[in-house]
Amino acid sequence: MRLPGRTPFERIESAIIVSTLLLLTIVCVQPLVNLLAVSLSDPARVPGMSGLAIVPRGFSTDIYALLMTNPAVQRGLVNSAMITVVGTILSVIATALMAWGLSRPGLPYRRAIFVLVLVTIVFEPGMIPDYFVNRRLGLLNTYWSVIFYKLVNAWYLIILVRFFEEIPKELLEAAEIDGANPFQVFWMVVLPLARPALATITLFYLVFRWNEFFRAMLYLSDPNLWPLQLVLRQFVIEGDKLAMVGVTDMNAYTGASAIDIRALKAGMIMLTIAPVLIIYPLILKYFTKGTMSGAVKG
Repeated sequence: MRLPGRTPFERIESAIIVSTLLLLTIVCVQPLVNLLAVSLSDPARVPGMSGLAIVPRGFSTDIYALLMTNPAVQRGLVNSAMITVVGTILSVIATALMAWGLSRPGLPYRRAIFVLVLVTIVFEPGMIPDYFVNRRLGLLNTYWSVIFYKLVNAWYLIILVRFFEEIPKELLEAAEIDGANPFQVFWMVVLPLARPALATITLFYLVFRWNEFFRAMLYLSDPNLWPLQLVLRQFVIEGDKLAMVGVTDMNAYTGASAIDIRALKAGMIMLTIAPVLIIYPLILKYFTKGTMSGAVKG
């Protein structure tokens, strides 16, 4: 069926765009579906599955049952949840407060502060100075050493600053005339209007905090404090089935010899990415509007 008013060149262009997007979608989704299929397959049949398989062979949740009963995985889930929730809340609050201050034309040395913020994007402190600062502050081997890292992300700060700058000053003046103090203006007027942008940076911070493992690897020497990503890293590198499943669970599982290390890795990876896949659709409606905020000024 031809759409009216479209030239042959436009139809070809549209077909190329749609085909490219579909191809990219398949390339991105297929590995996730393959991991899910491997993790849900009968452990005895996993060795025969290829990297392109998207349908489980048989059906079994033994892999997830074994992983969820592993103390290291349980601790990792709790640690990751704590670091993610606390870190995201503190980051959003700090970013919003700083962005609101930088968006006010009357702030002293506003331009100099903004330049310092931009400098951190280009010249990020190295690992060694960062490590010594954490050691001097007594933060090593504590959750705070991971939470305080990039508490305010410069890119997300710029998004909020541009959004706050677009809020009509008439709304702020009306609130002040009604007797609202600066904090009430920020809480009752600015934040409700900035909901799309706040939802966007919240998603960014959630993904960043949940996926964090490198700083945890540097600063957390106690395995009881390791987040789930670091547990996954250790498992993937060592590839020790007995260490991951545990002697007790291995003996309790009648098909222990059939457990495939590839299925365990697939199940572990799915556990680490599942929270992000669940949360993302909930914030998706704000995502596009929030990321475009500040791009065009009327």
